[in-house]
Amino acid sequence: MEKKLTYRDAGVDIDAGNLSVKLIKDSVKATYRPEVLGDLGGFGGLFAMSTKYKEPVLVSGTDGVGTKLRFAFMLNKHDTIGQDAVAMCVNDILVQGAEPLFFLDYLAVGKLEPEQVADVVKGVANACKESGCALIGGETAEMAGFYAEGEYDIAGFAVGAVEKSKIITSEKVKAGDVILGLPSSGVHSNGYSLVRKIVFDVKGFKGDEYIDELGKTIGEELLTPTRLYPKSCLPLIEKFDIHGMVHVTGGGYYENIPRALPEDMGAEIDATAWPVPPIFKLLKEWGNVDWHEMYRTFNMGIGMIIIAAADEAEKIKADLESRGEAVYEIGKVTQGSHEVIVKGGVFDE
Repeated sequence: MEKKLTYRDAGVDIDAGNLSVKLIKDSVKATYRPEVLGDLGGFGGLFAMSTKYKEPVLVSGTDGVGTKLRFAFMLNKHDTIGQDAVAMCVNDILVQGAEPLFFLDYLAVGKLEPEQVADVVKGVANACKESGCALIGGETAEMAGFYAEGEYDIAGFAVGAVEKSKIITSEKVKAGDVILGLPSSGVHSNGYSLVRKIVFDVKGFKGDEYIDELGKTIGEELLTPTRLYPKSCLPLIEKFDIHGMVHVTGGGYYENIPRALPEDMGAEIDATAWPVPPIFKLLKEWGNVDWHEMYRTFNMGIGMIIIAAADEAEKIKADLESRGEAVYEIGKVTQGSHEVIVKGGVFDE
């Protein structure tokens, strides 16, 4: 008798998909806010807007993790990469003053491995919980033959809300405003094509090499998840007159800071104002990378920037420090061309 083909014969395992949902259900439910309606498994996620907003404006953002995933595959460690997906989205909408409300993830795999999927989604859920947003849905797509065994891609979609009167734009930014920086947790999720070029091609590392200057393996350092900033910054948005915010992502200082400035304003950054984490110094040395290229590619130790008038900046700094947060005064807004100048001893070398 001729064999009857099934979806599993084509490489898609529906039973494995059902097991994945079962494994992540508790993690997802732990993120729910009171506004979430319904349960996991519907065709769409339901979210009732809170009545605390008089003129709510929705802010949305989407992003992925990029080639940082290569380190997760190499080390077979998948429980933190979900935070990167969440952070890249919620940090982006935060800079416009938005409180993250809900999140959806899209996970595409070659072969569905329930435990691997559960690790990834648990990382997403934990990050959502820390950011105060609900994980109300997602999609896991098993795409047989499309991805190599053990590999996947993940992207995220965040929606937040801000009171119309509290939206942060560049309109209030003026010359003399102070630029404050909050530390990053490391390389975050940008510049990994250059990181991989340096680490794999130039140094020939495999990922488990212990680096004395880091106090850990190179793989552990480069899988450190992107820092989540909502818990630190949302109270500031409520209490203070913030003129601008910047999520320091791909493009570093030269590309991201101008996005928060009027066309006739620039910025001067003092590169000596904060401690640059060792990983950036090592990448520069190992790859013989120019300092300008480093600040154009990486966050260099500052992941979130706040722009405010000088007197307000002092209050913001005091508030952050009272909550145990590190914060640095890293520069000022200048009148003139729409460009960023990074100064400091390293640029005189």
